[in-house]
Amino acid sequence: MMKPSRILKIAALAMPLIISSCASHKKVAETQAQQTKVVRPAAESTLLESVNDSTRHDEFVTSKVKFTVDVGQQSVTLTGNLRMQRDNVVRLQLMAFGFVEAARIEFTREYVLVMDRINKQYMKRVYGDIDFMRNSGLNFYSIQALFWGELFLPNRNVLTSTDMEKFKVFDGEEDAVISFEKNPMAYKWLIGKEDSRAKMTNISYDGAENETQLTWDYLEYSPLKNTLDKMLPTDMTVSMNSTDKQTHIQAKEVKMRIKLSYLDNDREWEPRTEVSAKYREVSVDDILRRFMAL
Repeated sequence: MMKPSRILKIAALAMPLIISSCASHKKVAETQAQQTKVVRPAAESTLLESVNDSTRHDEFVTSKVKFTVDVGQQSVTLTGNLRMQRDNVVRLQLMAFGFVEAARIEFTREYVLVMDRINKQYMKRVYGDIDFMRNSGLNFYSIQALFWGELFLPNRNVLTSTDMEKFKVFDGEEDAVISFEKNPMAYKWLIGKEDSRAKMTNISYDGAENETQLTWDYLEYSPLKNTLDKMLPTDMTVSMNSTDKQTHIQAKEVKMRIKLSYLDNDREWEPRTEVSAKYREVSVDDILRRFMAL
């Protein structure tokens, strides 16, 4: 049974859609008014600026990580390390038996690299080669923003003041919903108004054949080393599912839990992984199948 808190979150994210579907047809005067710049309420502008406050960023973040992935009835939990360099790389190194690196997932500005260390296999793709990322306008900076609990826009690296005007804000009593919609994609964030932190991010793509959703929940935040104002999400759950629009059959849902501990800002590591010639290139499905067998 779905938890009441989860139902409330989903209802909050759906609220802007409900409101827009109930709206009446626009008059000519309203259409003309939309062509002029709309002045956003001060409270909404402040909220948007707070969510994306660049002063909360550190160039380097490192931590221990507990990583759990569920695919259908299969589940595996590994420990490891997370290493991030701002605007450069996000890397997950996952260990088997506590001391052998089993897998490495590396997001760079140019490509996504997934390595199966045990079986010496790898997948390396540019973002445009990955269907969901291409269709949904996601790139490295979107992935980085998800790990930091920030806002982002399709295929954008930096959000300017003009970009910030593209977001819509639905202001609730305790939480707010920030959204950006450009058919067939939609981004939504559930934001706690008290601390301006993301509680959930939802990315959806309504394609001709499939409807796909990625939901990223933020369960806990912790301060970075020697700071109180720079907070990072340290307990996150991620789920992704896709439904065939003709058959209404849902593919196996992939769920992940990413739990960080011992946050630090270690700089002594290489930001790029070199793939040895001993590794064989395979599909991501091949790597996932091996990974779930650990």
